[in-house]
Amino acid sequence: MARRNASTDVPPEDFTEHIIDIDVGAEMQGSFLEYAYSVIYSRALPDARDGMKPVHRRILFQMSEMGLRPDRPYVKSARVVGDVMGKLHPHGDTAIYDAMVRLAQPFTQRLPLVDGHGNFGSLDDGPAAPRYTEARQSPAALAMTAGLDEDVVNFVPNYDNKLQQPEVLPAAIPNLLVNGTTGIAVGMATNMAPHNLVEVIAAARHLVAHPDAGLDDLMRFIPGPDLPTGGKIVGLDGVRDAYRTGRGAFRTRATTRIENVTARRQGIVVTELPYMVGPEKVIEKIKEGVQSKKLSGISGAMDLTDRTHGLRLVIEIKTGFNPEAVLEQLYRHTPLEESFSINNVALVDGQPRTLGLRELLVVWVEHRIDVIRRRSRFRLGKRLDRLHLVEGLLIAILDIDEVIQLIRTSDDADAARARLRTVFDLSDAQAEYILELRLRRLTKFQRIELEKEKEQLRAEIAELQAILADDARLRKVVSDDMADVAATFGTPRRTILLESAGGATVTGATPSARAAAPLEIADTPCWALLSATGLLARTSGEDSPFRTEAGGRRSRHDVLRGAIATTARGDVGVVTSRGRIVRVPVLDLPSLPPTDGAPTLSGGVPLAEVVALDRGEQVVGLTSLAPDAPTLAVGTAQGTVKRVAAGDVPPAKETWEVIALKDGDEVVGAAGVTDDDELVLVSSDASLLHFAASAVRPQGRAAGGMAGIKLADGQRVVFFGAVLPGADAAVVTVAGTAAALPGTQAGTAKTTPFELYPGKGRATGGVRAHRFLKGEDTLILAWVGQAPPHATGSGGQPIDLPAPDQRRDGSGVPLPAPVHAVG
Repeated sequence: MARRNASTDVPPEDFTEHIIDIDVGAEMQGSFLEYAYSVIYSRALPDARDGMKPVHRRILFQMSEMGLRPDRPYVKSARVVGDVMGKLHPHGDTAIYDAMVRLAQPFTQRLPLVDGHGNFGSLDDGPAAPRYTEARQSPAALAMTAGLDEDVVNFVPNYDNKLQQPEVLPAAIPNLLVNGTTGIAVGMATNMAPHNLVEVIAAARHLVAHPDAGLDDLMRFIPGPDLPTGGKIVGLDGVRDAYRTGRGAFRTRATTRIENVTARRQGIVVTELPYMVGPEKVIEKIKEGVQSKKLSGISGAMDLTDRTHGLRLVIEIKTGFNPEAVLEQLYRHTPLEESFSINNVALVDGQPRTLGLRELLVVWVEHRIDVIRRRSRFRLGKRLDRLHLVEGLLIAILDIDEVIQLIRTSDDADAARARLRTVFDLSDAQAEYILELRLRRLTKFQRIELEKEKEQLRAEIAELQAILADDARLRKVVSDDMADVAATFGTPRRTILLESAGGATVTGATPSARAAAPLEIADTPCWALLSATGLLARTSGEDSPFRTEAGGRRSRHDVLRGAIATTARGDVGVVTSRGRIVRVPVLDLPSLPPTDGAPTLSGGVPLAEVVALDRGEQVVGLTSLAPDAPTLAVGTAQGTVKRVAAGDVPPAKETWEVIALKDGDEVVGAAGVTDDDELVLVSSDASLLHFAASAVRPQGRAAGGMAGIKLADGQRVVFFGAVLPGADAAVVTVAGTAAALPGTQAGTAKTTPFELYPGKGRATGGVRAHRFLKGEDTLILAWVGQAPPHATGSGGQPIDLPAPDQRRDGSGVPLPAPVHAVG
């Protein structure tokens, strides 16, 4: 199309037409690519370094500039949105507010970065308008923006070149992995699952120390996603694919249990839903399924969620229907089971890439190394400048009378500054600093303070120069910084990982609310298992979980704490630290599928879903309730031991006491024993005593036991157990300091053959089992049992123990991480 320019001064015929021929295909291609790149880079995809899209980054930066710290009052969300839109993000206020709301929702973010006050929405409803809600930074947001004033990242102009904004945040938190993200760009999309901060930091620190670590090494620390709403992940093959290639899928299931909702009716109680699924959506799908005859056996569904008890969705079951079968229907036809597809697409150097777990960690670790390096360089410059001024001020104070006389006799400030530089050989900065000096700083104490500051500055400068000169030292600073973040913001894992759907069958919450035994399940022999991380399960056959060619058996991300031979329709007892036994039907435990290797205890059910424990009460072991079972031996923290007479099991009770505890005492271990077994006690001062079980006569349930080990003042028993005669047993001891918080110190460990420890009589002091190093004063953990021993961390990750030591009372070897349990 020709365009003609008209003017009242020049006749139209003096203008010529200018027509430019272009290739429409090339023009469309170029315009589309420019638009696509703008969407990818400026809106839809996060940066792999800080896990932020531009709008999220600008929100946190502007809140930091506004001083909306966690200890400051809230401000209206509309004010934050307005400042972000006017200064940094010239787009719609709705989009900005939606992004800020997402940062504040605890069911969306594993670690919320905005502290919202007011109605920020739910899984079923949207948030209130920004004029009604208030916000400020959460404590975690401070870690994301910390150091922006120390030149740790590059700044770029805003949209109108009037202000500066960070190109990327310092991001002391691995936000992309911890909080996940979702976004749709042009021709690509991203969908990343949230993870546990403690696990991600542990993997990142391992990568810092071992840059060549492979994916399998990193998955020892990050076994799978950890969703904000908890629930269960069923099937980990897709997770491994995603960690390896950046693409994969897994299924999420609700956390359910069976309870008696009325005197004669059972129901399925849902306490955790799959990620991003709301209770209203579930109830709507249940109603649709009942009306369409896809679901049967359901009489009603109610949402009893409140702020006190959290999520509680009750699905009532009609009389005569098997709750487990109904639950399987719900998994197939309702959002109680959903699929989550992982597509790890993020920007690396401005280009979209699909990243596996190792690549994501490498990008963040390299970013943190660069941030710490730039921070150290900035701090070094500041301290050098300050040292320069302090040295000049000290020169002036030494000859202060001459300085004052020189200034008084000068015509003006410029002359005084020049004379100071000449007479005292000072720099311009030092001379100017002395001219601005206040007289009150000329006291004797001020000079002493300046000398101390000078020495401190020199020490800090030397430390910073050493960090910048040594890559290993720099990496240690980065690793320590990561550890501080994990200790400050870390929370326990919420999502249970299941290798297969067979481990996710619904179970009863308490023995009194257990499900009726399905008729099709035969009373076949099996094993009831208890893991170190508090999971209960049963095997699908009678094969012992300890029978392997290597002599030991280990589950993925866990170790066995106890195993009891029983039958599928029998009962086992859970022994607690309060000295009581809780009856648990074996049918209430999920059945582990048969495997050629070790049983996967990640398919078990948490103790809280099976046993109702009081505050501070812990499970210490399992016991058989069969009439022909061995006697139960228990040991307490104050050194008491007791054997409960065989067959002394109340037939109609769900819970009963097995020992009368003294004030302040608690049970630390339990085991089924015969007269030929050896009872073992280990005290906190590293004394080990073992004697024949025949030395302890069986007593009734009301008895208080008898003296087992003689303890020194202030000491307690840290382990009690039993060893079979002639067994290949091992002793594991972990030493540390009693002043440290539990679970925070790795300590030193020693593994010793049990046969090296001579037996002694009951009620004696035992022999020394561990020699303390400097700074150690107690055993923080001990274990005696079938060799070889295996250790696990608090998240279930395996921890390597030192090789067996033939020294009975030798010292330990430093551990790489704190040990949670040995089994």
